[in-house]
Amino acid sequence: QVQLVESGGGLVQAGGSLRLSCAAPGIIFTFYTMGWYRQAPGEQRALVATITGNGRTNYADSVKGRFTISRDNAKNTVFLEMSSLKPEDTAVYYCLAQRSTSYWGRGTQVTVSS
Repeated sequence: QVQLVESGGGLVQAGGSLRLSCAAPGIIFTFYTMGWYRQAPGEQRALVATITGNGRTNYADSVKGRFTISRDNAKNTVFLEMSSLKPEDTAVYYCLAQRSTSYWGRGTQVTVSS
């Protein structure tokens, strides 16, 4: 039984920064590719960024150069550092631990005001 827990969401002005965290206890963390996804109201959930166990990263074009995904394997935690935030970044952000069996967090709200 695995429960991912996101934290760090909140309200920020356009141009500001925020750091999200996702704790993933109860798994062999390095075996999992970790990802951040987001879902805006009325939209489908979309990829933001992924990072493999050995640190290879991938980003959606919309966030390249603004967001950085990282992981601390000793702490079973993945981070998403967000800068130069835009109103269109407003969404619920979800953490994913992906392997043959995958796990989702419950999400954390990020709201970027104009």
